[in-house]
Amino acid sequence: MSTSDHTPSDLESVRERLNVVTQETRFSLLQDILGHPSELPTLKELDYVNPNKSQTTIRQHLQQLVDAGIVMEVLLPEDRRQNDLPYKFYGLSESGRQFLEEHKLLRAQDTLLEIYDRVEKTDDIERYETAPRPER
Repeated sequence: MSTSDHTPSDLESVRERLNVVTQETRFSLLQDILGHPSELPTLKELDYVNPNKSQTTIRQHLQQLVDAGIVMEVLLPEDRRQNDLPYKFYGLSESGRQFLEEHKLLRAQDTLLEIYDRVEKTDDIERYETAPRPER
């Protein structure tokens, strides 16, 4: 879609969403989500791969991505939950994926998967990575 296809209020909305996704920490979180084998990491996994950010900071930035409609929280159904395993995950929403594709921000996904695969993970993080995930 070209900018001439948008009304001024649409353009402002696009600008605001671009501002949200291109902020350094949030863009990094999007890359981490895309690089995760299931594209549904937990907060703990995102915290692990972003050691220079506090979990509170990560949570706040995730919430901004959720509020902008780029990311969604996905919950494992109660009947599939297990003790000591996560049940809340973060993934791209359909509109978020479409927005990122439209603005050419999804081009390096294969590279992101390779990078994530090479990260040395603790046993706990590997257990989280292999935990059951919800259907999307």
